[in-house]
Amino acid sequence: MVSMFASGGVVLVLIVILSVIATAIIIERMLFFRRIKSDEEQLLTRLRAALQKHHFDEALSICEAHPSPFTNLMRVGIEHRSYSEEIIKTAITDAANLEIPRMERYLSPLGTIAHISPLLGLLGTVTGNIRAFGVLGDFAGSISDPSLLARGIAEALITTAAGIIVSIPAIVFYNYLVNRVNHSIIRLENRVSDLVLVLKGAPDAVQATAPSER
Repeated sequence: MVSMFASGGVVLVLIVILSVIATAIIIERMLFFRRIKSDEEQLLTRLRAALQKHHFDEALSICEAHPSPFTNLMRVGIEHRSYSEEIIKTAITDAANLEIPRMERYLSPLGTIAHISPLLGLLGTVTGNIRAFGVLGDFAGSISDPSLLARGIAEALITTAAGIIVSIPAIVFYNYLVNRVNHSIIRLENRVSDLVLVLKGAPDAVQATAPSER
């Protein structure tokens, strides 16, 4: 392992660091979406029961104790319940727009890592070949020990492979997480009208439109 890092040089170290960062982002985002999905399903029943009884303070307490995109929208709607439907809808829509950056958190760095990893691997290939040709030049074309070229060639091959290995899963998970964000945004947008209905005396609307996995 140590010899591999020595052969790969600084470029390989950078690629490994990027792979660790990408892994941390993927795990954090997966846990985030899993948590808000389970929270939304569990809290929906409690909030519906509280709103049916017009226990708005209890519903607000539930929202504040379990922050998530869904409860944040519900909290805004409850706070504006005394206004007209149009004002409530506007307030909830504005709150939904604020949730988008939170759902897209860390996705931009993950996309950057997915794109620059193979470029770093290519950089390692170039520097490794330069080193190998430099050795050839120093010996004026006659090398009795082929191992003198090993370090440069190893750096060229290892960094290329490492860059591709990091990039492929990063791209896959980036696209998957972007898709999850888009689906979550659509679900939140669909919630706007439902929240207006339940706050204006049609609680059954929430039950009829329970969230589904997209």
